[in-house]
Amino acid sequence: MRFSDLILLGGLALASSLASAIDHGRIGPTYPIKEPDMLEWIEKRVAAKVASGEALRYQQQQTEKIERKLLNPAPLQSVTKATKGRTAYYDPTFVVDENVADDRGRILVAAGTTINPLDRVGLSRPLIFFDARDTSQVAFAKRFLDSRAGLAKPILVGGSYFDLMKLWDTPVYFDQQSALIRKLGIKHVPAIVVQEGKRLRIDEIAL
Repeated sequence: MRFSDLILLGGLALASSLASAIDHGRIGPTYPIKEPDMLEWIEKRVAAKVASGEALRYQQQQTEKIERKLLNPAPLQSVTKATKGRTAYYDPTFVVDENVADDRGRILVAAGTTINPLDRVGLSRPLIFFDARDTSQVAFAKRFLDSRAGLAKPILVGGSYFDLMKLWDTPVYFDQQSALIRKLGIKHVPAIVVQEGKRLRIDEIAL
């Protein structure tokens, strides 16, 4: 680079620094910069909604929505009404994948061990799965419970367990997230599950 170029660059740099340091005065009116306090704004909005009753109405609507969902769960889509009888069996036997040890490292159950939970805990009461939205299934389930002197567990795949529990004055359950019917392989209802030896027998009943 030539010496003349260095002088030119130096002059430009000096001019730039001087320009940034010059006070150009006040061109127009100035105002202090003030950003809104977000928390204060939210508090005012909430206070206004509380005062108008909107917050209470919203809270009541949400409470009612949750109650409806809890008392009347969405029906399971993976199961339909039985059109013909079918019998199947479920064997709960499984093989332990890895050693099960206690906190001292002592092996309680060795890998490769075959376990059938029914050897320890049996199914003390039959299970009856049905859709409470279908009056014929409700009537069938009631007859089955009465024939067992109430010693059976009614499990819904649709309808309100709460309404049925009040009507029958007995505990009624709902198969949340299809956990049981998926494990047992139930495709159609009503279905009755009983223990038969070391297996569970599933009878799907066509009404």
